Amino acid sequence: MRLVPRWALLSSGCAPSVLIAGWAIAAQLEGPAYDPATQTISALATYGAAGFWVMTAALAGLGVCHFLTALGLRAAALPGRVALGAGGVTACVVAVIPPPSSGGSLRHGAAVGIGFALLAVWPVLAADRRDAAPWALRIVPSATATVLMLVSAAWFMLEMHQDGPAGVAERLVTAIQSLWPFVVVASCLRHRYGEGPSN
Repeated sequence: MRLVPRWALLSSGCAPSVLIAGWAIAAQLEGPAYDPATQTISALATYGAAGFWVMTAALAGLGVCHFLTALGLRAAALPGRVALGAGGVTACVVAVIPPPSSGGSLRHGAAVGIGFALLAVWPVLAADRRDAAPWALRIVPSATATVLMLVSAAWFMLEMHQDGPAGVAERLVTAIQSLWPFVVVASCLRHRYGEGPSN
């Protein structure tokens, strides 16, 4: 019995690719004025930035990928699928309300925070407590992924307040969050219920 459709491997695999390619190309367009170690991804999506459209398209693409993956990930518990899909919708919202070129934006910051939270908790909400569940949907890997995402998000928030390497921290948490759905889908495609835990 196939637990997820094969197209979910494409949608989940495209998520980290689209995000990383987006910030890499947008940073290249921005030139040496942009410091990826200390400046956030959102700085690339501000109005007037050289890579504005690239980063905006990447965020929207990321959101669509997460939403589609949530639709196809039938093996996951419903609360987790809802959180992943909502995280995808939030990424699209982030894309359409970029921060201003100077100063902060409460709407943008709130959308980013909600998106981080949804994408951090979806693994543990999606967990399947049965022993025969796919590896990435078992409670220990799922909880570990959630803890890792929450810790890296907390590091990002800390660096934002301390003017530290916030760009590095943000790229770490977003890379983990965008990659985990692919890990889950791949795990489901390799697994069949009833086989029991693999050795």
